Amino acid sequence: MVLKEATILVIDDDLDVLTALRLLLKPLVKEVVIEKNPSNIGSQIESKAFDIIILDMNFNGLVNTGNEGIFWLNEIKRQKPETAVVLITAYADIDLAIRALKEGASDFLVKPWKNEKIINTVTTLLQNKKSKNKKGTISQSNNSILGESDAIKDVFLKIKKVAPTDANVLILGENGTGKDLIAKALHDNSNRKDKPFVKVDVGALTSTLFESELFGYKKGAFTDAKEDRKGRFESANGGTLFLDEIGNIGLGQQVRLLTVLQNRLVTPLGSNESIPIDIRLICATNIDPKVLADESKFRKDLIYRINTLDIMVPPLRDRGTDVTLLSKHFINIYADKYNKSPYTLDSGFVSKLKKHDFPGNVRELQYVLERAVIMTDGTVLKAEDLVFSSIERSTTSTVAKTMNLDDIEKNAILTVLEKNKGNVSKSAKELGITRAALYRRLDKYEL
Repeated sequence: MVLKEATILVIDDDLDVLTALRLLLKPLVKEVVIEKNPSNIGSQIESKAFDIIILDMNFNGLVNTGNEGIFWLNEIKRQKPETAVVLITAYADIDLAIRALKEGASDFLVKPWKNEKIINTVTTLLQNKKSKNKKGTISQSNNSILGESDAIKDVFLKIKKVAPTDANVLILGENGTGKDLIAKALHDNSNRKDKPFVKVDVGALTSTLFESELFGYKKGAFTDAKEDRKGRFESANGGTLFLDEIGNIGLGQQVRLLTVLQNRLVTPLGSNESIPIDIRLICATNIDPKVLADESKFRKDLIYRINTLDIMVPPLRDRGTDVTLLSKHFINIYADKYNKSPYTLDSGFVSKLKKHDFPGNVRELQYVLERAVIMTDGTVLKAEDLVFSSIERSTTSTVAKTMNLDDIEKNAILTVLEKNKGNVSKSAKELGITRAALYRRLDKYEL
């Protein structure tokens, strides 16, 4: 993507900052949209596709977390995970900005900034996006789900058969297996492919946010409802709604969801009028099907509604030679991303890959190979270049050796963060603390 074709959203509560960035970028790109109120981020990114979002780290208390930038970054990534986000931060916020990079930010700019730095950052991100598009790495058809094993071929066959229908699908599988890719492939090969594909991580929604996020609300429905907002059901109208981590919602939320699916009507909070919806529903969970069969935890009538057909995504350890095929694919991507020469894999490297059971599945494989490409100086990847995560091992070892309360708390946080793929909202919920409390502990233990 060239600069002239780009659309950029700038979010800052300082009008001077918005004006300066708009004047700087407007002559270079297709469109610059400015926004003072971060609460409008959701509606902005639903109504328009942005290539890059430039986001301030601090606002005037609209979100009471102490880490507003990270909060809004997570909101953007939850709705539009493919969008590049650049943070604007003061010198005092550098540690916070670095932590935000781990949460998915693409880069950060320090105030006062240099115009050349902003232009170079935007240009680089757009070039990376263009490179990825050429390689098809963000293509969301079933062709982007690589594999030749019988296990993955069975998944391809199910996608081919069920995608053209409007049947509700439940995708099952461990963390990191690519359930979101399967969901997008179903949409991209359906009759609704030209309509919206809306993803919601329902497992991360509190009971308070569940209804407002899914069903929308009217202005004045609650204290912070400054304007009408569409829910995700309405935003997906005509297209596909993908509810990720469906197995983590409570029985009360299940009842509300079931009512909407039965009646095909949503009623926004603060409204007496119901809105008809036409969606294709896809759900996903990493929870064992036996747990879903327990009616004390999940309603059977809801299972019947969401599970016309299920697709079990196999773990990487059951996919045989796909490990080698995927490894070559990811190594080529990261070699290009980090401007490295093409790599060859020696027999020790391949053997070590095949022996590892990859508890984190394809996602773990990606991270391991990215690390190898970054750290290797030559053009041959060897066994010693392959370093697997030691978090799980070190956590178990430390717990066995110490009864220090700080160590126990730190290890519990590490374990839950690893389990939830670094998702702070879900981790805080599982730990039984607020996001702000978890951030304080992350600072305390320098995690």
